[in-house]
Amino acid sequence: MNNKRVIILIGPPGSGKGTQAEMLASRFGLAHLETSELIEDKFNNANPNDGFLSEQKKRWESGILNDPEFVVSLVAKKIKELSSDQKGIVFSASPRTLFETEQEIPIIEKLYDKENIKILNIQLSEHSSIERNSSRRICKKNRHPIPNFPEYKNIIICPTDGSPIKTRALDKSDVIRVRYQEYLNRTAPIIVFLKTRGYRVIEINGEQPIEKVFNDITEKLND
Repeated sequence: MNNKRVIILIGPPGSGKGTQAEMLASRFGLAHLETSELIEDKFNNANPNDGFLSEQKKRWESGILNDPEFVVSLVAKKIKELSSDQKGIVFSASPRTLFETEQEIPIIEKLYDKENIKILNIQLSEHSSIERNSSRRICKKNRHPIPNFPEYKNIIICPTDGSPIKTRALDKSDVIRVRYQEYLNRTAPIIVFLKTRGYRVIEINGEQPIEKVFNDITEKLND
């Protein structure tokens, strides 16, 4: 696979974007660009007296999407860094709004060329989103997602890097419901925009086991 290739994974909370992005990054030597990690890092290193970032953090913790301009500033910078390092990218959860899409896609096209960009939409019901996210965990060191599947139920150490596993504040049922509605209202419409821009959006059934979803993704990437 071309290392100057970009894969964009779209989907509601719990659809497995992070897990699939990790697997794709490992399989094909791509960098995993996780928007939430960029945002959390910004909050963790913020001046406590910074009113703007304090307000953005409150929005984030409630499940409401952050201001698109703020997100674009973080993501655009990271895209340019990865491109300059000659690294391909797999995005999990970016872009999230129409504004972000309109700003980020031209940057990606300029740096990676349109023919190297693939868009995948991982579909998942609201019920499954809440069920999966309510007990989802990540590892402390590298944020590897620990899927909500029986085989992972009792583990306390990340099988990838050996660091402790933690839960996220975002993964509470009431917050997940807000996040799912935010997805429907603000993220799903970007699919129409991408299609009008000439992209084929590849539909993936996210209700399946992890490996089946991954196999479907890799097969359709090669179509």
